[in-house]
Amino acid sequence: MALRSNAKLDLLARVPLFADCSKQDLKTISALAEETDFRDGKRFITEGEVGSEFFILVEGTAKVTRRGRRVGELGPGEWAGEMALLTDAPRSATVTATSPLVVLVITRGSFKRVLGEHPRIAQKLLATLAARLAHDARA
Repeated sequence: MALRSNAKLDLLARVPLFADCSKQDLKTISALAEETDFRDGKRFITEGEVGSEFFILVEGTAKVTRRGRRVGELGPGEWAGEMALLTDAPRSATVTATSPLVVLVITRGSFKRVLGEHPRIAQKLLATLAARLAHDARA
């Protein structure tokens, strides 16, 4: 199932990290997103490991666990692992497919390359992250 370009843009536009990005910025990021399938039961993010991919669910569901306890479920349009695009910090949770999954994947390497080529996107992401940190500090 190959997603249309507009469908990729719609999915990316929902991700808070990309909230300040223009449609053109999202098109640039969208070009990085590869479609991948996972079977039911496939763990694609492991708590404590350093990750280098960001995933957006297109079809299917996944469970999120921390220290072996279920803490959430993801469905179409939801995402996991966005901080792996920017940092080498260990993953904060494990994410496992609970049905066959179709996901969009963006790797850190390709994302960093785009940020180097498009500094305006990097500036927007920094502003978004700064606002998120300021909000978290007040909460």
